[in-house]
Amino acid sequence: MHEILNKNVYLVKEHLGLFKAANNYDIYDPQTGEIIMECREAGLGIVTKLLRFTDYKRMTPFDVQIKTPEGKQIVRITRGISIFLSKVTVLNENNQVIGGFKQKLFSIGGSFSVLDAYDHPVCMLQGKWTGWDFKFMQGETELAHVSKEWAGIGQELFTSADNYALKISESVPKDDAVRQLILAAVMCIDMVLKE
Repeated sequence: MHEILNKNVYLVKEHLGLFKAANNYDIYDPQTGEIIMECREAGLGIVTKLLRFTDYKRMTPFDVQIKTPEGKQIVRITRGISIFLSKVTVLNENNQVIGGFKQKLFSIGGSFSVLDAYDHPVCMLQGKWTGWDFKFMQGETELAHVSKEWAGIGQELFTSADNYALKISESVPKDDAVRQLILAAVMCIDMVLKE
C-alpha cells in the first residue's frame, strides 16, 4: 500500500464542466495545498458517455483509478451496469480485489456496506438526507467522516459545492486496507448515491 494513504485528512476537489461525462477529482494535502492523488475515469465508451447525460446516469458502469500525480495506481474502483442496487469492486495497486461496497435497499440519505475481499462487512457508510455529510461507522466507532464543511488550511481551495474533506480517524491503523476502501468509497458517493 502506498504511504500517501497513511495521512488522516484529504481535501477532494471535483473537476467541473458544462458537458462532463467522466468523474474526475484531484485530492489535496491540506497542509501543503499540493495535489497528492488524482482520481480519473478514463476510457469511457461512447454509449456510456451519452447515457451519462440522461436519467440513466446512475445505472452506467464505471472504472475509476486513483493514482499519484506520477501515474502510480493506488486504488481502482469498478462497477458494471447497475439496474437496481450498486455492487462496486475495489482493487489495490496490483489490481487485486481488496473489497467493495453494496448499496442498502432502503436508506434515507443513502448508505452502503463497505466489505472486505471476502464480502464480510468492515464498516457502514451512513449519510444524512438533508445534506452532504457521511460517516464510516464500525458499530459505534467512527472510522472516518466526509463533509463539505472545512475550516482548515485548505479552506481557500473549497469554494464550490463539489468539494469536500475526508478525515480518517487516528484509530484506523497505518497501512490497513480499510484506508483504501474508505478512500474508494468517498469517490463513489457521488456516483452511487448522489447522482
